Amino acid sequence: MPPFANQSLPLQDWTVLSLRPRGQHASLRAAARRFGARLFAVSPFDIVLLDDPDVRAMLTQALTAQTLLFTSPNAVDAVMALAPLPPPAGQSWLAVGAGTQRALARHGIAATAPDRMDSEGLLGLPALANLAGQRIALLTAPGGRGLLAPALRARGAEVIRVNVYARRTLALTASRKQALCNHLQKPERLLLALSSGEALAALQAQLPGNALTAAAVVAASPRLAEMAHAAGFTRIACARNARPGALLRAAANAFV
Repeated sequence: MPPFANQSLPLQDWTVLSLRPRGQHASLRAAARRFGARLFAVSPFDIVLLDDPDVRAMLTQALTAQTLLFTSPNAVDAVMALAPLPPPAGQSWLAVGAGTQRALARHGIAATAPDRMDSEGLLGLPALANLAGQRIALLTAPGGRGLLAPALRARGAEVIRVNVYARRTLALTASRKQALCNHLQKPERLLLALSSGEALAALQAQLPGNALTAAAVVAASPRLAEMAHAAGFTRIACARNARPGALLRAAANAFV
């Protein structure tokens, strides 16, 4: 018997809409099952490695910085594909959240991550409080996290930003778009798991008008909740962090 047949589960008969990059829906899918929900995957992006001599040269320089800051698990994977991480030698290793922290741990790196898993949470870490004269490597992708580099420079740091991967926009197939539109015919139990403003914008650009806004939204941060409100969503919950379990627990508390 499938998990969502159990009427005691908190998101029984809900559908969770995942906007994760292509091939990266597994953890949210597993969490949805635990809560009794189905998952409908719509990937507005896939991930591509930025591998050229300029990126490799910048990365070699960046890996000598006093602080290495990774903005996603994809950034960790990309760096590892481009150049082996040096063994820790008095450097400070920072991760935007628990997923990025775990990705670094798989390579033997003990990184610090904030409880609030976003740019504001990172900037609240003691390690980033006094940066005069420090060099900080920002390992990331084009777009996103636009707050970090200016804020770090304002605190006196020299920021070496290296875009090690990119998000490539994917067009929805006709069949996927039709399936999504079918779900939107009954939005009462449709839940958008929002962990990327760029993903939301990319998806909305492929849909007519405000087609998505009848769905409920659970946002991974207050900033994303504000973005959802500005986009026209009215049923919005905010989770403590971007972990799949935290997202769905917040949704269950808010909408069930």
